[in-house]
Amino acid sequence: MKTILIKNAKAVNEGKQFETDVLIKGDHIEKVGKDISHETAEVIDLNGNLLLPGVIDDQVHFREPGLTHKGTIATESRAAIAGGITSFMEQPNTNPQTTTIQKLEEKFAVASDTAFANYSFLFGGTNDNLEELKKLDKKSCSGVKLFLGSSTGNMLVDNEKVLEQIFLNTEMVISTHCEDEGTIRNNLAKYLNEFGDDIPIKYHPIIRSEEACYLSSSKAIALAKKTGARLHVFHLSTGKETDLFTNDIPLKKKKITAEVCIHHLWFSDEDYDEKGTLIKWNPAVKTKTDKEELWKALLDDRIDVIATDHAPHTLQEKDNPYTTAPSGGPLVQHALTAMLQKQNEGLISLEQIVQKMCHNPALLFDIEKRGFIKEGYYADLVEVALNSKWQVKKENIFYKCEWSPFEGITFGSQVRRTFVNGHLAFDNGSFSEKKNAKRLTFDR
Repeated sequence: MKTILIKNAKAVNEGKQFETDVLIKGDHIEKVGKDISHETAEVIDLNGNLLLPGVIDDQVHFREPGLTHKGTIATESRAAIAGGITSFMEQPNTNPQTTTIQKLEEKFAVASDTAFANYSFLFGGTNDNLEELKKLDKKSCSGVKLFLGSSTGNMLVDNEKVLEQIFLNTEMVISTHCEDEGTIRNNLAKYLNEFGDDIPIKYHPIIRSEEACYLSSSKAIALAKKTGARLHVFHLSTGKETDLFTNDIPLKKKKITAEVCIHHLWFSDEDYDEKGTLIKWNPAVKTKTDKEELWKALLDDRIDVIATDHAPHTLQEKDNPYTTAPSGGPLVQHALTAMLQKQNEGLISLEQIVQKMCHNPALLFDIEKRGFIKEGYYADLVEVALNSKWQVKKENIFYKCEWSPFEGITFGSQVRRTFVNGHLAFDNGSFSEKKNAKRLTFDR
């Protein structure tokens, strides 16, 4: 087993900043403390740079199988480690969809050969796969994903009796995409009648409206309360929805939790004129007031997790009229640095970033021995130079789709090194070709 000694780090962990060394033996952290020495270890001196736990992204779309012209598990997980993300949970709306245990295990098999970051996959619930869902192993699958708004194929779960049975028949976290399909359909019809297919992008947050989001989220929460299910609402986009969540109990005791994504914290409807369909997401980026309310709920702990909803498309696909331009965009490489930029602006602390991007995803999904800088835990670690300016340009973008909504932006902090299970996987712009990722396991 290789032994690495990280010296002179400024760690951020469990609400504290402290100077420390970290001894890594094999894939685990062996010791955390000052003035550690080891006769044979490879020494890496951080010279006072930040050392963070590896980021855990609970919502990505890496497009494999079936949509690999947009991205693959290999290409997108490689970009992820360049951004300090060491573990990901990928979503089931691929082609074919991950709605059987066989298809789920096929994804795990691909990841075991190609992933650069630790991996798990959510199982997709449908109107007709309840019996398959009941067979899931809660210790080896991250959870269940339900689309309560439109998605590809048959993944829209709109049969209320089936939905209640899903909530009653799993102990795992049920993660939901909440938008009311009927409301969206009616709104879209109005603007199609006025503009045809080429609807101005500024109407996207009106079509996929606050009402559509709140109606769906509130129904999901009511059902979770009725059934006692463990519910996690993905990508909140409205201020109104934040009132549905509480901050009066610790995360581990919460039965109903929420996530916000980078784009809803960074962009608003004021950015559509410049960015166009590049910032077309579902749920939509909404008003400046919504963004401010999301920040407020994030900081007062009504929102528990920051994620990316990384969902790449090609520029050719994005360069289409409203009705055919797909929703989604690439984010894993720039998520952590975007949040560090907000820290530099005084909006959020380093401790809160680590809580929402590292600790809380591990706690919420019961991930074994990840998300913290602790002795005995896997050595998933990220070095960040807090005062290192760099500009996002095409030549330093690692996504397969080769673009970013952050192009042209200068960030003030930079990911320097990323360790995955004790292996130096990313080092100052260079990647190790050795893949040291592992399948995530869950303590349930």
